Amino acid sequence: MDKNKKLNEQRTRRRHHVRKPLRGTPDRPRLSVERTLKHFACQLIDDTAGRTICAASTRQADLKGSIQNGGNCDAAAAVGKKLAELAQAAGVTAVRLDRGHNRYHGRVKAFADAAREGGLQF
Repeated sequence: MDKNKKLNEQRTRRRHHVRKPLRGTPDRPRLSVERTLKHFACQLIDDTAGRTICAASTRQADLKGSIQNGGNCDAAAAVGKKLAELAQAAGVTAVRLDRGHNRYHGRVKAFADAAREGGLQF
C-alpha cells in the first residue's frame, strides 16, 4: 500500500470518528475547521437544513490584508475572531466544535480560544 494512501485512510477514519456524534442544529450548529499548510478556514453548519450559516477564512480579502502568513496561530486567531463576529450577527452563541482529523493544539486551539473570546460557547 502506498504511504500517502494509508495516511489518507487514517485521516478519514479519524475524521469520521470525531464527526459521528456531532450534528449541527439551528440553535447549536456545527463549527467545522479546515487546516492546511498555508490557510485556515471554518464554517458554521446547520446539518438539519443542510446549509452553511457563516464562514471565515484566511483567503478572504478583509483578513488577507491584516495577516502576513495564513498558516500560523496568529492567522487562526484572526479567523476565530472574525467567525465569532459573523456568528453573533447571525444570532448564534452556542456551537459544537468539529475539529475533523486535526488535534486540539496549535492553530486549532488558538482558533478556538479566539472564538471563545469573541462570545461563542462550546
